[in-house]
Amino acid sequence: MDQMPTSKTSPPSPKIGFVSLGCPKALTDSELILTQLQAEGYRTSKSYADADLVIVNTCGFIDDAVKESLDAIGDALTANGRVIVTGCLGARSGQSGGNLVREMHPSVLAVTGPHATQEVMDAVHRHVPKPHDPFVDLVPAQGIKLTPKHYAYLKISEGCNHRCTFCIIPSMRGDLVSRPIGDVLVEARRLFESGVKELLVISQDTSAYGVDVKYRTGFWDGKPIKTRLFELCEQLAALAASHSAWVRLHYVYPYPHVDEILPLMATGAILPYLDVPFQHSHPDVLRRMKRPASGERNLERLRRWREICPQIVVRSTFIAGFPGESDLEFEHLLDFVREARIDRAGCFAYSAIPGAAANSLPGMLAFEVREKRRAQFMAVAEEVSTTKLRERVGSTMQILLDSAPALGRKGGQGRSYAEAPEIDGVVKLLPPEKASLTLKSGTFCRAQIVAAQGHDLIGRPI
Repeated sequence: MDQMPTSKTSPPSPKIGFVSLGCPKALTDSELILTQLQAEGYRTSKSYADADLVIVNTCGFIDDAVKESLDAIGDALTANGRVIVTGCLGARSGQSGGNLVREMHPSVLAVTGPHATQEVMDAVHRHVPKPHDPFVDLVPAQGIKLTPKHYAYLKISEGCNHRCTFCIIPSMRGDLVSRPIGDVLVEARRLFESGVKELLVISQDTSAYGVDVKYRTGFWDGKPIKTRLFELCEQLAALAASHSAWVRLHYVYPYPHVDEILPLMATGAILPYLDVPFQHSHPDVLRRMKRPASGERNLERLRRWREICPQIVVRSTFIAGFPGESDLEFEHLLDFVREARIDRAGCFAYSAIPGAAANSLPGMLAFEVREKRRAQFMAVAEEVSTTKLRERVGSTMQILLDSAPALGRKGGQGRSYAEAPEIDGVVKLLPPEKASLTLKSGTFCRAQIVAAQGHDLIGRPI
């Protein structure tokens, strides 16, 4: 009697824990690494204890972010013991001149800087060998995403050519490197085809897209297209329209050529929303910051944008308490926020990041003064924002639903074109008055705005 062949069971694929910290640009780095891990057959673990090793993607821009990253590394080491560190903090030097992460956590397995997918994978392979039979077909065409299914970040370039004195990002991420426009549009189409309803365009300096390659001509679907922000927006708008989706722009420096995009916003082809990092308003402070745009003309530019596209929403970030900032310069900043009517504003108290050129400028303000000015700024900014939110009461807006439990019968939560995920307020939706009206996460609905509540709006689905 012949014996039945014994079945051979393959050992389970190794599990990788993952922590992603920092900005959307770091998030897209995390997505690339996770996509490669799954393509090679690794699984992800929801707990440190169940993982074969843990990858921590860090942020290293300001002191609070550094502390959060170092704490996350420490937590992973305590719970698991086998940790690979990547991201911006991985490129930071410590007080002794060596690597900061290794100084603080010498037992980590490996440390890399940002946008280093292959280096991370090499470290993973050294410590947890690649599974024998990777199933590439298990990876969706759009890759692994850490955002909800209905929105995604699209990184169009890496690095920055500017040398702002408060910033060390170029030392960690390098000079501007624009992605080929064809590659960007291929990724955008895959994301839309996967069900993404909002594409958030990000980079260190979105307005500078293509500068490094002198706006050379690329190709998309066999057609020549310049590697330039306006042409990119035209093509993204066409893709979005064919999938009934949104395109939102972030990190847009207020260069004159940005004006070309405003007609696309006025028609709704691109969302009428600009995330513009002004940082300050006083020309002397901007010079000390070595900002790449002219602060004296920003009010004029904002007026022109609103003439072309009256519905435009502008969000921005600012720094209070920059070295040498006088009382007069700070009052100038407060007056600017009032006159500019910035819809959404965030503010950091100046952080003396090791390696930042501004640390050597005269007039470093006491920590208490910097924090007091940040609080004063936010009080003024919130007053402006609240006033502008009240102006929306009574209007009808399209809302992208982020959550709608029980088909929205108890209400839901979403955003209009005026709110970006995670950084702005939300639109809280009341239960629909019509029993037949249902709401579903990741879809659009119409809502009448009935009230403003702090940073948020209250809407009734119609």
